[in-house]
Amino acid sequence: AREVHMHRACLECCRFIVASPVLRSQPLRFLVARMSSDSGEASPAVQSAQAAQGQKSEKQLRKEAEKLAKKQAKMDKFAKKQEMTKQFEKTENEKTSAKAKKNLTKADGPAYEYTHPVGQKKDVSSAMPDSYSPVYVEEAWYPWWEKQGFFKPEYGRRNAHEPNPKGKFMIVIPPPNVTGSLHLGHALTEAVEDCLVRWHRMRGETTLWNPGCDHAGIATQVVVEKRLAKSGKSRHDLGREAFVKEAWAWKNEKGDRIYHQLKRLGGSYDWDRACFTMEPKLSRAVEEAFIRLHNDGLIYRSNRLVNWSCKLKSAISDIEVEKKELTGRTQLSVPNYDEKIEFGVLVSFAYPVENSDEVVVVATTRVETMLGDTAVAVHPDDTRYKHLHGKHVIHPFRNERLPVVLDTFVDMSFGTGAVKITPAHDPADYDVGLRHKLPFLNIMTDDGIINDIGQERFKGMKRFHARTAVLEALKEKGLYRETRDNPMVVPTCSRSKDVVEPLMKPQWYVNCDEMAAKAIEVVKSGQLKIIPKMYEKTWFNWLENIKPWCISRQLWWGHRIPAYFVSFTDGCAPAGEEIDNKYWVSGHSVEEAKQKAADRFGLPLEKVVLRQDEDVLDTWFSSALFPFSIFGWPTETDDLKTFYPGTLLETGHDILFFWVARMVFFGQQLMGELPFTEVYLHAMVRDAHGRKMSKTLGNVIDPVDVVEGVTLERLHQQLYEGNLDQREIERAKQGQKEDYPDGIPECGTDALRFALCAYTAQGRDINLDVKRVVGYRHFCNKVWNATKFALTALGHDFKPNPTAKPSGNESLVDQWILSRLAYAVDTVNVGFKEYDFPSVTTAVYNLWLYELCDIYLEHLKPIIRSGNEDEILTARNSLYTCLETGLRLLSPFMPFLTEELYQRLPKRCADGPASVCVAPFPEDASGHNPDLEQDFKTVQEVVRTTRSVRQDYLPPKARPDVYYVCSSPDVVAQLTRFEDVITTLTLSGRTHILSNESAPDGCTMATVGDKCEVHVMIKGLVDIDKELAKLLAKQEKLTSQLQKLRKETQMSEYKSKVPESVQKSTEQKVMRCRLLSFCNHKFAFLAVPSN
Repeated sequence: AREVHMHRACLECCRFIVASPVLRSQPLRFLVARMSSDSGEASPAVQSAQAAQGQKSEKQLRKEAEKLAKKQAKMDKFAKKQEMTKQFEKTENEKTSAKAKKNLTKADGPAYEYTHPVGQKKDVSSAMPDSYSPVYVEEAWYPWWEKQGFFKPEYGRRNAHEPNPKGKFMIVIPPPNVTGSLHLGHALTEAVEDCLVRWHRMRGETTLWNPGCDHAGIATQVVVEKRLAKSGKSRHDLGREAFVKEAWAWKNEKGDRIYHQLKRLGGSYDWDRACFTMEPKLSRAVEEAFIRLHNDGLIYRSNRLVNWSCKLKSAISDIEVEKKELTGRTQLSVPNYDEKIEFGVLVSFAYPVENSDEVVVVATTRVETMLGDTAVAVHPDDTRYKHLHGKHVIHPFRNERLPVVLDTFVDMSFGTGAVKITPAHDPADYDVGLRHKLPFLNIMTDDGIINDIGQERFKGMKRFHARTAVLEALKEKGLYRETRDNPMVVPTCSRSKDVVEPLMKPQWYVNCDEMAAKAIEVVKSGQLKIIPKMYEKTWFNWLENIKPWCISRQLWWGHRIPAYFVSFTDGCAPAGEEIDNKYWVSGHSVEEAKQKAADRFGLPLEKVVLRQDEDVLDTWFSSALFPFSIFGWPTETDDLKTFYPGTLLETGHDILFFWVARMVFFGQQLMGELPFTEVYLHAMVRDAHGRKMSKTLGNVIDPVDVVEGVTLERLHQQLYEGNLDQREIERAKQGQKEDYPDGIPECGTDALRFALCAYTAQGRDINLDVKRVVGYRHFCNKVWNATKFALTALGHDFKPNPTAKPSGNESLVDQWILSRLAYAVDTVNVGFKEYDFPSVTTAVYNLWLYELCDIYLEHLKPIIRSGNEDEILTARNSLYTCLETGLRLLSPFMPFLTEELYQRLPKRCADGPASVCVAPFPEDASGHNPDLEQDFKTVQEVVRTTRSVRQDYLPPKARPDVYYVCSSPDVVAQLTRFEDVITTLTLSGRTHILSNESAPDGCTMATVGDKCEVHVMIKGLVDIDKELAKLLAKQEKLTSQLQKLRKETQMSEYKSKVPESVQKSTEQKVMRCRLLSFCNHKFAFLAVPSN
């Protein structure tokens, strides 16, 4: 009856259209607009159709009135039912919301109870819990792995240095800062590296993943100084030696935190080889490298511009400079200033031309630096200033003559075309100063105080106070012109939050020209492979424009530079200057350096006086030595001979130059060969909206919070543990509330690792949505339940065949699943070799979820119950092969879950692998049968479609007859071949395969391609109330969408401000909603049974 009513509804619509020539000629958009009238009155389309039908008799009108009365009664009943449905939905929604809220806190599940000492093998003899619980599964395995030595290259062989025909795989960790805690970027690095390491280890290669930690010069010193400040002390109160002891004490107390976090994420490092960049072994390597490079003339002393932090009183590297983009006038907080400082403005002022009433107007964003101006530059072709060639302007405060220099770097079209030149405080001006041999005047001290150059009026002022004072002084002299908004980038120190100041400082530099040329050549020749290849262009561009590397830092925590300034006791030789390289010697000890100095100047030792440089080396210097310093270089240790060079370097593309290139530099220069042959650069992790991770946005997430789950309140609390101001905290809290209204659910380590690898497509950033991680936790549960069912199906006394070789008695479905398993094996191995992680994770995911769980396990249920012992045994062996191989395929990504399940499987032989992490990785793909898979693909499509129809219309326990109407003999043959499988997988009562015949009445129909129709008998099986509730819920959703779209289109200035493409898209959405709403409303009305 319901089908008939729906057909009548369609006929009614058609009659309206056919009755009117106007409607027949209009597109669908016109018809929808008329058929979905918002009021209860007839739409213009209906009125047009009625008019076309002409006048009606009194009898006809009476009949229609009776029909309308009946219809009204139906509508009243319908309205009552709709109200009941809404109330029911409201109650259900409240239940669902409460359930979701519960699920989004710490997941309920059993915890593993230790019955043995930590480090012993986990007891898996107890029954499996009903569902997957990360806290249960992940407990106890890691200490056992460590104790068994599975992660050491020596495992399974006499020693790590014996030849291995399967090869060697060696990789170092990008050493995290000792002060740090994990963020999702670290988690991505660990997930990618660990799955590669585990894959190579399972392939039988001698595998080493060497962990380590960086001493993080600036970061550690800042942390320790803050700690001292709480007790009212500074590092200067303690002195250098005592401060360094305090830093070591902090490191020994807090420094292993990040190691515990790395273990929490399942990293299979050889912890016995863990290194710290300040430990004696690595410090000796740093000292040796400096001395060798200094002796070779590659390290030298020079007075150049550096990035200077006045707060730290130290030079900082480019990677420690954060660029804050401003759109215009902005007030920023600066350390050591009570008030906020204005940035984002361009100040114009005039320089008087010597012996003239003329002035030259220049502009600057840092007006205080004009105190150190030593020239004004113009373009040699600028006709406006031709008459000033060779002239001078007068500095208004120093009363000195500044030359007008000619330089093509000046942009004639920008501003006045005249540029002030401050060589000692601007990188571009520095180059101009060198070209024109200008004086370099440093206007401030190390802590940002104006020095004698500022004369009495400005001397002693803080640099940004001087900014205001200089501006006022220019106004007094009538030289000020204007201040206007100016978009700009303000460089700030990531550690101190200070505004970075370019300053001239005597520093130690590395001449990188020759090393850079070699680094370019090895990539061009293919000796070094960079993946993704697109980063080769960036590599070449940076190295072809390489500049000297500043390696000295004005800190106390770090490797003190082993260089000594030479002076003499009684003036027996001329005194040298700080930047004169002749007066600097280096050595492993004072005695060695003193001997070098005596030999250089031809003087007796007693005449030589040495003073060691107070500075320490840039942290990146020691990190650049990491691939060989960890093995004891310069000593020729066995580990150095075996594991250098390494195989792969995996890291983020943001440190391609700061770390990767410099490792290549030092590896070739000091070791004579590359430190690795491949570089894989993973993407950057962003949030679900594509935004960069930022503490002020509240989207920086600790991976342990994803693993263990965290409440929104705890996320808010973590914001107060950082250095954000109150305004930034409130902004971050709002972001957290929008993204994680109920906190972050417990996902477990395995789900997080799998998600990060699944996201990792070469060359693309990762927009990480925690909901997707939750989805992979559900996948873990699917694997858990599948294995639990399979173990039951295998039985307690099942003993698998000694090998995975098929017996020859396998059914077609057994052959198919073994073929899909072989395909997955091949895809996974190829994907790992090509660093195509999405293809690897997709292959494993599909095997477990769509092929093993959805098809094969369902197919097995009636077979296990059949009583046919031969068929059951064959099926059990096929099932075991799939389980055991599938767990080994999944193990590199999900080590905890796969270990838990692998240990519960019966073993093929008693002396098999002790752990899944050292089991052989599947490599045999010979069982792949593409022809069988192609035939079965049609079966899968048929099953999928039938299941979809069942889900839409029938209760779970219904067993309808299903009719497959095929127009192709080939399809008939395919379906007939797998008829029993189709019946089992679709939960059908009976399966009928028809060739060009019609299905009986009472069926609902869906199509599979163009050669098969699926007809499911639903007559007498449909739940009318359920179907009506679904239609009403859909109607309510459509109405809400329509109202929202209308609200958007009715906003003021919608037509003028919204792009035309967006307007068209919105219009299409409105039309679609109106059409669906009309049809849904019609079907809902007709679904109400008549009296």
